[in-house]
Parts: sequence; C-alpha cells; structure tokens
Amino acid sequence: MANVSVYNIEGKEVGTIELNDAVFGVEMNEHLVHMAVVSQLANNRQGTQSAKTRSEVSGGGKKPWRQKGTGHARQGSTRAPQWTGGGVVFAPKPRDYSFKMNKKEKRIALLSALSSKVADSKIVVLDEFKMDEVKTKKFAEVMSNLKLNKALVVVEGDNKNVVLSGRNIPAVKVSATNEINTYDVLKYDTLVVTKAAVEKIQEVYA
Repeated sequence: MANVSVYNIEGKEVGTIELNDAVFGVEMNEHLVHMAVVSQLANNRQGTQSAKTRSEVSGGGKKPWRQKGTGHARQGSTRAPQWTGGGVVFAPKPRDYSFKMNKKEKRIALLSALSSKVADSKIVVLDEFKMDEVKTKKFAEVMSNLKLNKALVVVEGDNKNVVLSGRNIPAVKVSATNEINTYDVLKYDTLVVTKAAVEKIQEVYA
C-alpha cells in the first residue's frame, strides 16, 4: 500500500495516510480509460446540428437552361451543391452520439485514473477542508498554500460552502465523492482529496 503525506489547508504536512491498493494501486487499463473519456465527451454532445440537402432547399424545380447547345455544363437544378444557395452534399442531421459502458468497465477506468495520479505523485490529501462561509478568496489562498494551479478537489458529502467558493476559479473543479469521473480525474493536473473522501472512495470501490 502507498503511503501519502497528509496536509492541512495551510500547506503544512500533518501526517500520512495509507492508500488501499485495490483502489489507488490497480494496473492501468488504457483502453477502458480511453473509452470512458470518449463516452463522457460523446454523451455531452447535443447533436442538434442540422443543414439542408438539395432536396430540402426551397426552389430549384425548374431546369436553369436546356440540356444542349448553350455552351454551359448541363444543370438540372439551381439547388445542387455546386450552386450558391444550393444544398449541402452530406448535410449533418440531428443525431444521438452517446454510447454506454457497463458498470464494471466504468469502475476499472476510474480506478485506473485514480491509480495513475498516485503513481505520478499528483495526489494531495488534506486532513479536512471546511469553510464557514462562501469565500472565493479564501479558497484561492488554500490552493496557493498547496502550490496548486489546475486541480480537481474531491470532498466528502454535502460541503456546499467549499463547492460554491471554488466554482469561480477557472482551473479548479470541486466534486463530491459520488460525482467523480475518469475524465475529470485526468483533465486536472492534481487530485486534491480530503481524508474523509479517501475513506469514502475506498469504502465504495475497494
């Protein structure tokens, strides 16, 4: 099991914590990690783009000139794709881009992402992270104390003040333990997680 230092919000080391290898020490499965990321990005797509084909553009019913004898190339409609105002050749239509992964695949992908952060020493464990009021400046000071810039902060339970304090910082995202996903874990440089959140994650996934 990996031993990781525990810090307080002032950035001082206050102890260590042992991480469960069943959650934070699994072998990387790049294929499932890739699938999980592509799946989330695809599922977020609206798929509402639409353009008209030549059959849907109004007008163009009359042949612009006779077939032969004009010196022009033969044309059957002024709404063909090569004409200005014509239809689109392979016009995009509304569609659903989403696809599903089974629960076991999602779980392995998430654990692989979490383990990669531990392997790369990109995880910071806090003894606790609580705020009495919503204050973005105070949240930014905590990130500064920990010398972090782009980070995913994972807290246990409903920690509303921390969530609201961190939402205006562009390079930071705050998530509860039941909201973490493979894409977010990989997107941010550092994973910041409280001791309580570590215990909750290990309880769920171990």
